[in-house]
Amino acid sequence: MAHIGRMNKLKVKSTRDYGVHLDGGELGDILLKTRFVPEDCKPGDELEVFVYVDREDHLRATTQKPKATVGQFVLLQVVENSASGAYLDWGLELDLFVPKSEQLERMEEGQSYVVYVVLDEKNNRIMASSKVDKFLSQQPPDYAEGEEVDLLIFDRTDLGYRAVVNQVHGGILYENEVFQELFYGQQLKGYIKKIREDLKIDLSLQAPGYRGVDDVSQAILQTIKEHGGSIAVSDKSQPEEIYSLFGVSKKTFKKAIGALYKKRLITIDASGIKIAG
Repeated sequence: MAHIGRMNKLKVKSTRDYGVHLDGGELGDILLKTRFVPEDCKPGDELEVFVYVDREDHLRATTQKPKATVGQFVLLQVVENSASGAYLDWGLELDLFVPKSEQLERMEEGQSYVVYVVLDEKNNRIMASSKVDKFLSQQPPDYAEGEEVDLLIFDRTDLGYRAVVNQVHGGILYENEVFQELFYGQQLKGYIKKIREDLKIDLSLQAPGYRGVDDVSQAILQTIKEHGGSIAVSDKSQPEEIYSLFGVSKKTFKKAIGALYKKRLITIDASGIKIAG
């Protein structure tokens, strides 16, 4: 059976001048218009299509792939505003509608927003909402500390950056633990730092322990090599100077060069750091 708002693999039932009819199972036949039909398409072929309901309430298919499907969070740009809501570019001919009632703040044309794609089961219309919080799972998170996860930044507070975790839960990256520039709508890798007693998720951009330090150490080593094998920076240097060169906190820097020193890859003295040997 075909699923509205998702990618489906459907069989071609018949061909017509205006397109082909696909077998949608319980949903009945679904039209794929001619401009989306692959060459030499014939009955019995299986096509990967996205299924949706158009503005005339007709069930349709397209071989175009949207930037997100039902049940996903994504950053999309507003291409048009109307009295009833905003329309977002999500990669299809039919723009994605966000009703005014589902806008966390009034959406502006040309601006981009993190939204959740949802299927309105009353009319089978696909729409979006920028009220991200109400779509984050309230089920207990089942992550291991140190586990690598996918993050989507969707808010900034006094504490730090809020992110969607693996397209399911919400978590936070604390301001004082972030040592790189982050921006709204950014997608990046992160790590589970801790699942708190209240089941909220603390996140980190660095792998825990020396697994994370190793990555930083290699980056520091490369930077020193690029400076001719020595650099007038040490664990005594100011945090701002360290961050401008390496993009990490002084604490992380000290742990990283400590790891390099123990491996005898660098020497450290009053003049700075040098590549050993």
